[in-house]
Amino acid sequence: MSADGSGDRFTLIAAPGGEDDVGGFARAVRTGLSARPKALPCRYLYDQEGSRLFEEICTLDEYYLPRAEREILEAHAGELAALVPAGTTLVELGSGSARKTRIVIEALLARAGRLRFVPIDVSRSMLEDSSAALLADYPGLEIVAVAGEYQQGLARLGAITDGGPRLILWLGSNIGNFDRAEAAAFLRRVRSRMTGGDRMLVGADLRKERAIIEPAYDDAAGVTARFSKNLLARINRELGGEFDCDAFRHRAAYQVEAGRVEIHLVSERAQRVRVGALDLEVDFEPGETIHIEDSYKWSPAELAELARAAGFRIERPWTDRGDRFSESLLAPI
Repeated sequence: MSADGSGDRFTLIAAPGGEDDVGGFARAVRTGLSARPKALPCRYLYDQEGSRLFEEICTLDEYYLPRAEREILEAHAGELAALVPAGTTLVELGSGSARKTRIVIEALLARAGRLRFVPIDVSRSMLEDSSAALLADYPGLEIVAVAGEYQQGLARLGAITDGGPRLILWLGSNIGNFDRAEAAAFLRRVRSRMTGGDRMLVGADLRKERAIIEPAYDDAAGVTARFSKNLLARINRELGGEFDCDAFRHRAAYQVEAGRVEIHLVSERAQRVRVGALDLEVDFEPGETIHIEDSYKWSPAELAELARAAGFRIERPWTDRGDRFSESLLAPI
């Protein structure tokens, strides 16, 4: 038991696919850097350093998303808590630091006094740090954390929650990392593990002007660029890579018709990079890119169609005052 008495209220389950999954990372790097065009999965941005940098991004003036989402949650958390049954288990996909989650936790604790929280995140270190802080602040909280990818965490929900009602949070516009077909397919998989009494709250960034969106992904201080380049630094640290991070630049471009921000690392010159642990040498032409992330934006009509395609109805739609961001409470149909 920990000094604050929280040890008996915390369980950590390590699933395949977390930040310590070196084998999976190595396979993804070999495959992605050997492909044409080159690409690396965005989930590998979130090692310990990447998670720290993303938390810094969330404080930037240009990155409006967390402020807009917090505004919605602060305005409607009480209403949300009243819409789910007493004794509901709170589950979060991609929980990170759980800063915004505290708003929902407090609303549910105010209603019931006790709460089981199941955060799922690829970063074990982030789970441990955020859980310690939550347990110290909320005596009525129990945490069963899953270090791994979404699917590994979802597969364990039945055993963790004992079949009771669940509220699944997918905040922070994490849905934006899926293209529209992938988002519908993922939500259908989540729906297949839900009962009629469960609910899911999905945060989504809304379509808006390029002048607002692009600076959110390419800030003046260069924090987002450091976040992107940390993926190359991670290859250096974990796989014996020899990337010169300064020989790549971060590029974020909003494709208006497609409704997505495309993020690449662009080679500034012709170069050959060795990755020692993979016995791999990778050639880059000047201007050649590594695609590392897309961030899709949604209209209200697109969100409604997405919900229907995945087997949900939108029970409550909420937006911030500037109509920049949306929270949709989904009910199975």
